[in-house]
Amino acid sequence: MPSKFYGGLDFGTSGVRISIINSKKELTYTNSVSHGYELKKPNSWINSCELLLGEIPKDLKRNIDKLAISGTSGTLTACDLRGNALEAIPYNYQCIENKRVIKSITSGAEHLQTPYSSLAKALKLIDKYGTNILLRHQADWITGWFLNNWSHGEEGNNIKLGWDLIKESWPKGYQNTSWRKCLPHIIKSGRILGIIDCDLAKRFQLNKKILIISGTTDSNAAFLAAGLDKEEGLTVLGTTIVVKKIVDKPIKEKGITTHRVSGNWICGGASNAGCGILSRFFSDKEIRELSRQINTSKKTSLKLLPLNSRGERFPVNQPFLEPILNPRPVSDSLYLQALFEGLARIELQGWEKLSKLTSSPPKRIVTIGGGSINPQWRAIRERVINIPIITCKKTTSYGTALLAINAER
Repeated sequence: MPSKFYGGLDFGTSGVRISIINSKKELTYTNSVSHGYELKKPNSWINSCELLLGEIPKDLKRNIDKLAISGTSGTLTACDLRGNALEAIPYNYQCIENKRVIKSITSGAEHLQTPYSSLAKALKLIDKYGTNILLRHQADWITGWFLNNWSHGEEGNNIKLGWDLIKESWPKGYQNTSWRKCLPHIIKSGRILGIIDCDLAKRFQLNKKILIISGTTDSNAAFLAAGLDKEEGLTVLGTTIVVKKIVDKPIKEKGITTHRVSGNWICGGASNAGCGILSRFFSDKEIRELSRQINTSKKTSLKLLPLNSRGERFPVNQPFLEPILNPRPVSDSLYLQALFEGLARIELQGWEKLSKLTSSPPKRIVTIGGGSINPQWRAIRERVINIPIITCKKTTSYGTALLAINAER
């Protein structure tokens, strides 16, 4: 009897990665492709996905048993009733047009009353395209592509749209709206949704009986990959910085999201700062070379605020906060160090805010993501945050594959 394999696809800001594991949860295959920061163009996500599917070795393709997808939290897509994408609004875009409406239908839900919420994005898309559309987050829309069915939405991806994990319902204020029909039918993360579309399976020579699993957000997949305990915290150093930890009960506050992952409540927030700002100034090769020139025991005198764009979600909720990227010294290595220090201060503020809300700072921080492998940045972070830091070598897509292997009906 042939071996079974389990796949996870993770869609990030700049690209897509696939991980395939065997029944022992060992990584068997991984690959990635960039989609060139086209986060607002859903078809570019599919193009990247198609490239990855085409390159999977044939012996694995025929024996993938289950597949799950994770995506950027808060990236919302409007599509027609057949699933054809009309437009996507990325997670870090602000939509300020419907403040009064949002406040009137979300009483007591401050996490929805921010211009970065999926609800704010949804109302903007409805204003543009009307109510004869579907509103789906990135992971849910791609999952629909695999099924040729866009009915469902995974619970964690839809918190920023208003889904209440405790009541397991949409807000009461949504009931009499004209756009209630645009929202997905919510399914818990890690549940079997159905079998892969037969035409898609045939096109890529995949197992025609692959079970498609309801996915999760990219940071929740990172949490699964890292395998944290209650005394540890997670920092994801991707295009943006995300911090998360296990909490006893959900927390509702602007900039904070609480998810339910593997039976645990996971509280966290995502900054608009991260590795994205580094790639604006330096290539990956330059970052590696310049990092070796940094003396991490000495601080720079520069106080940069390296946001990827105007506005911040967490650790402060300030939609009009401006980045501070100057002065730029002559030395490129000194400038890179100053950017690292600025990012570390933002991470520190994130952990200070979470610790204040939960009354329990982490005893150790586990880091995952592209920035986690830089030893100089890690040394700077440890100096600034003053908490031991370790690197998780597993990828977010590995966490998504774990979701697939453990899927339930």
